[in-house]
Order: sequence, then C-alpha cells, then structure tokens
Amino acid sequence: MDRILIVDDEEKIREVLREYGEFEGYQISEATDGMEAVNLCKNNDFDLIVMDIMMPKLDGYSAVKEIRKYKDIPVLMLSARGEEYDKLFGFEIGIDDYVTKPFSPKEVMARIKVIISRNQNLETKNKKFVFKGLEIDFDGRNVYVDGKKAEMTPKEYELLFFMVKNKNIALSREKLLNEIWGYDFFGDDRTVDTHIKMLRSSLGQYRDLIVTLRGLGYKFEDNE
Repeated sequence: MDRILIVDDEEKIREVLREYGEFEGYQISEATDGMEAVNLCKNNDFDLIVMDIMMPKLDGYSAVKEIRKYKDIPVLMLSARGEEYDKLFGFEIGIDDYVTKPFSPKEVMARIKVIISRNQNLETKNKKFVFKGLEIDFDGRNVYVDGKKAEMTPKEYELLFFMVKNKNIALSREKLLNEIWGYDFFGDDRTVDTHIKMLRSSLGQYRDLIVTLRGLGYKFEDNE
C-alpha cells in the first residue's frame, strides 16, 4: 500500500484529502506544519508528500529542502498563490507537481497516481523486484520463485515485467494487449487471459499477486 503524507495547517483540507486518499487505497498520515513533516519523514518512509506552502513554524519550501537532505520523496505542492514565480521556485527545488487552491480533490488524486506510478517505474528500471521468495531481475530477464528459476515464455516475461513496473495500477485487457502484443495484434481478450493463467502457474504460491478485476482486466498487487 502506497503511503502518503499530507502536510497542511488547514484541518478541512487534510480531512478531504485523507477521505479521498483512503478511498483510493492509500495509507494516509498527516502533519500540521513543515517542522512536523520533517520529523515524520526522518522516522518514516513515504511514497509521496502533499505539501502546503504557507504554514507556521516552517514553510513548505523550507520543509522540502530539509527533507531532501536525507530522503528523495516525490512532492506535490499545494498553494493558495498561483503566481508563476512560486511554481518555478518549487520546480527548482525539486517538487514533482504544483496545484493551486482551491482545487478538485479528484484532480489531486489523479496527479498523485501519475507521480507515484512514474516514480515506481524509475525505481524498478535496471533493478530487481523482490517480494518474499519472489525475485524478478529486470536486467537479467530472470524470475526466481523461492530460489528456483522459473521457466517462462517470452510473452510471460513481458507481461509480468510490465505489470510489476505498474504494480497496484488497474490494467485493462486492452491496455495489456496494446503494450505487450502491439496495436496491430490480430486477436482478442482471451489471449491476455490465457497468458495470465500461464503466468500464475509459473509464479506458484505467488500467483495471487495477480488480481483479477472483474469486467476490466488485472492488477499486480503488492500491499506489503
């Protein structure tokens, strides 16, 4: 489950973002000012920070700079000010996105999803994914299940790698067909279902990490 820290001195804003965030399946933590956010980040890991700018004790810009000294956490900045200077300064210190108040909670959630997905893709590129006894070596194109190398077809590898790099994101059958087989592929949704069945068999006890989304497609779900 992805962890989000919401930092804002306005309680109502924190409540709204918490409600929408938890509905989307995120684990939400809160801080009322920049100083509290810095202390929380020192002792906890987060996948994204939603940071207000104007706050008591320590403003959002200063908090981001302090946090970046020891942790590289993506940041979505909130501000009641929409001046170009504020946005440019935010991007200069390394924030990932900027939303001006008042905002649509749905839009904020959409932006959060994009940032987390992009960051996870960067983390998995040229690295390994490990979940208990399941180890996926992207560069070496190898998959190990409890220490034993899994023998898969080329399409199984491609399907698994794509789903893991987009873990916890709902993927339609059409999306998987387009990404793995190509837009000009002559076939139907049963091709995806057949390969998912084969892939689950290859994953053994970790087959349940691939979740079926009724009427839509599949999702590789890693909630630990």
